[in-house]
Amino acid sequence: MLSLSTTLLRAATYKNVSRVQSIRSYANFTPQATFDIKACELHRLEQGPPTQAVLTREDGLSYYRIMQIMRRMELKADQLYKQKIIRGFCHLYDGQEACAVGIETGINLTDHLITAYRAHGYTYTRGVSVREILAELTGRKGGCAKGKGGSMHMYAKHFYGGNGIVGAQVPLGAGIALACKYQGNNQICVALYGDGAANQGQIFETYNMAALWKLPCIFICENNKYGMGTAVERAAASTDYFKRGDFIPGLRVDGMDVLCVREATKFAADHCRSGKGPILIELQTYRYHGHSMSDPGVSYRTREEVQEVRTKSDPISMLKDRMINNNMASVEELKEIDVEVRREIEEAAQFATSDPEPPLDDLCNHLYCNNSPVEVRGTNPWSKLKSVS
Repeated sequence: MLSLSTTLLRAATYKNVSRVQSIRSYANFTPQATFDIKACELHRLEQGPPTQAVLTREDGLSYYRIMQIMRRMELKADQLYKQKIIRGFCHLYDGQEACAVGIETGINLTDHLITAYRAHGYTYTRGVSVREILAELTGRKGGCAKGKGGSMHMYAKHFYGGNGIVGAQVPLGAGIALACKYQGNNQICVALYGDGAANQGQIFETYNMAALWKLPCIFICENNKYGMGTAVERAAASTDYFKRGDFIPGLRVDGMDVLCVREATKFAADHCRSGKGPILIELQTYRYHGHSMSDPGVSYRTREEVQEVRTKSDPISMLKDRMINNNMASVEELKEIDVEVRREIEEAAQFATSDPEPPLDDLCNHLYCNNSPVEVRGTNPWSKLKSVS
């Protein structure tokens, strides 16, 4: 089964790098290299993911481009929101790009994924174009949910959103995993949530069911250090989120390193597919923007703290330095990718601001899978009761 690294990422890279390759010869670049990565902390596991990861030049360029698209897309969303072109809720993902790319390259596109409202990055890795995402944010017909969903309600094949109720996606993810087990299709479900949602009671109820029924579910806590405006230490008596599953094994992973996330996800996917039941991953990551657009993000943390993370742990810079320092890419080549990404984002933004809004008479469409509602008493005030005897 092909993973994202050999499908979406490969196609995205070569579409934009081919012009560069026709000008220069890259025969002298290192085709692949092995890197030491940070060891994961383990809970109820005798052995964890490897502490070395192989990166090919092809995959490295792919990861770099996808993370840059995520970063630029979110920065454009920030700009459009401040121009009042995007309205409503909007939670940005910049800073956490290694989580999305690492997870997607560790599983298959036929596996299932469900997340919370910070969902733009996963919508893209699941196959939705930038223009469809931005058009959805601006409420246009060309959006991935026809302009009706907005930031928190984006969907794609095997991708179930984007959920606005804190923590509610986790039991839904367990339900998807139950379906995978019932159908025996060797698929798994990844259920993502944040450190704030980790304190919700329904999370622990879901852990219990998943462990009891040995569901093929990877629970992933994206710990970006702050739930809304509250530091994790002020919200949780225990911040060892990877141990919270109790009888479910867990991993704590460097969520700013795409290779760490990829290897941990592969390990977890193999665990689930082997019939051992669920596994829990805590990704230690960081968000650069505030919790949402109404949060300036500097009232409960300092600008110096954000800048320190950007300087020392930025996921895109880390990958870029690895590739350049190991002769897997040149500065000029990566700049070419940056130019192409900026152009793609600008074109998508142009579409998202010029595409028409959905007509008013479309408001009540797409409520059902077909044109007529089901015959259930009370669902329609104008329906007539019928005898079936």
